Amino acid sequence: MTVRICSSLLMSAITILLIPACVSTKKYQSLQSEYGSLQSKNETILRERDDCKSSLGIANVKVEGLENQLRANKSQMESLQSALDKCLVASSQGNVNISKLVDEINASNKYIQQLVASKNKSDSLNMVLTNNLTRSLNTDEMKDVNIQVLKGVVYISLSDNMLYKSGSYEISDKANATLSKIAKIISDYKDFKVLIEGNTDNVPIAKTNIRNNWDLSALRASSVVQALQTTFAVDPSRLTAGGRGEYNPVASNDTPEGRTRNRRTQIIITPKLDQFMDLIDKGPAKDSASTK
Repeated sequence: MTVRICSSLLMSAITILLIPACVSTKKYQSLQSEYGSLQSKNETILRERDDCKSSLGIANVKVEGLENQLRANKSQMESLQSALDKCLVASSQGNVNISKLVDEINASNKYIQQLVASKNKSDSLNMVLTNNLTRSLNTDEMKDVNIQVLKGVVYISLSDNMLYKSGSYEISDKANATLSKIAKIISDYKDFKVLIEGNTDNVPIAKTNIRNNWDLSALRASSVVQALQTTFAVDPSRLTAGGRGEYNPVASNDTPEGRTRNRRTQIIITPKLDQFMDLIDKGPAKDSASTK
């Protein structure tokens, strides 16, 4: 509704501005100023609408992840309940220690709650990270940057046109502004690991110092890693460089458009696995007696 009102006001302002020689210069300048103000408000409203769409998409991803976790938890609870029912049937024969089985179920429930809490924390951090990064990039930068959250992992895909010179692995000057914003986000979220992954199309590279697309993709990833470390002071212990050559396409290489999409460098941001591995190591011990 707000966009319609602004559009109506803009049309009214345009109509007034088109009346030839019927208003004074002062009046004309006043109307022209009002028109500029209305146009600015309209652009602001459109940007806010786009931000809302982006936030909604991220929220939907989080909801989907929580629903999957809930289904998995429900399935495990049903399995535990089934095991308990079987043990109750066999208890009349003295084959099961009910008290011990109940303790095991309680331990399993606590373990599940810890896993869910860790996953929810990770999802929330991903959503905040993605929002902050999206807001930091301007409209021109967003044309060369694609941000996605898939299965709890943040993928930042950068086009090779923005990052490198054609057929080269050297970082271009215009890429520094965008990389500096990404580096700031990476530095702010210290509990995340960062994998830089180079990808190419299937056109063979014609450079004497680069053997093939495997080399090119790995060298490009290494260039981004070194730029993040040396130019933007990202902790190198959090960074990993890798190349996948032409073997991880996201589009067909039969068209120029598809090859353009495949020539990309991905910055993959994932939570550190230490906490999850600790939880797995501390998982409820299974007693062989309870399964008999």
